[in-house]
Amino acid sequence: MPEFIPPPRVNVLGVGISVLNLPSAIATLDAALEAGVRGYVTVTGVHGVMESQDDEPLRVLHNRSLLSTPDGMPMVWLGRLAGHKTMGRVYGPDLMEAVFEWSARNGRTHFLFGGNPGVVDELRTRMEARYPGLRIVGTYTPPFRPLTPEEHSALAAELQTCQPDFFWVGLSTPKQERFMATELERLNARIFVGVGAAFDFHAGRVSQAPRWIQRSGFEWLYRLCKEPRRLWRRYMKNNPRFLWRIAGQLTGLRKVPSCTEDPGGTAPHSVRALP
Repeated sequence: MPEFIPPPRVNVLGVGISVLNLPSAIATLDAALEAGVRGYVTVTGVHGVMESQDDEPLRVLHNRSLLSTPDGMPMVWLGRLAGHKTMGRVYGPDLMEAVFEWSARNGRTHFLFGGNPGVVDELRTRMEARYPGLRIVGTYTPPFRPLTPEEHSALAAELQTCQPDFFWVGLSTPKQERFMATELERLNARIFVGVGAAFDFHAGRVSQAPRWIQRSGFEWLYRLCKEPRRLWRRYMKNNPRFLWRIAGQLTGLRKVPSCTEDPGGTAPHSVRALP
């Protein structure tokens, strides 16, 4: 069985962001499956990094991941500043589509967990129509509360039967990250991927920003205009704090924790520091 070597990471305020672009992310996931590796993938932008500033267990959780992909353009820009010129955005909805397209050709299987009532069914219908040969072997819409022991047992039994290669989690950050870290050893799936709003986007319930806005780094403003009541606190709090803190890291005026400290973790990685 081939050895799996994870990509290096860039330290962004103590969170290790994997040095990836979309093609290399697919290649890395393929290598992990071929090597028999299990793990979870966090799709990480400014929101995830800033939530980790006041939540040490969450920061460690990101750093123990199989991958923490550069979800937002600020992560990409910081990676390139650290010398990784090929680093590109690995946005949750794009990653999901790319993995579906790739797996439709090789038979890798998928399970969808999350979303509001009806979302996973709409998502399954749309994706199977778009990618002939795609194998979505199960779906589950969780309640807006922790699963009861009976519900968890039923979910575990279903996964024991279908044993998917990919378990897609469509919850909010940091709920989905905590869920994946907790359930990795309890549910029989190979790679867990937390993609948040990707379920709603691909099910057609929420519109995505145009590509030029995504590339500009102002997707947050587009989403804020679409969902102001839900998102204004997130962006008005996190974005200014991120700019202030990253300026401190870049100038050396702020000491940031290492993202290689991983007590009890099993996913070692190398890190290239920001200048």
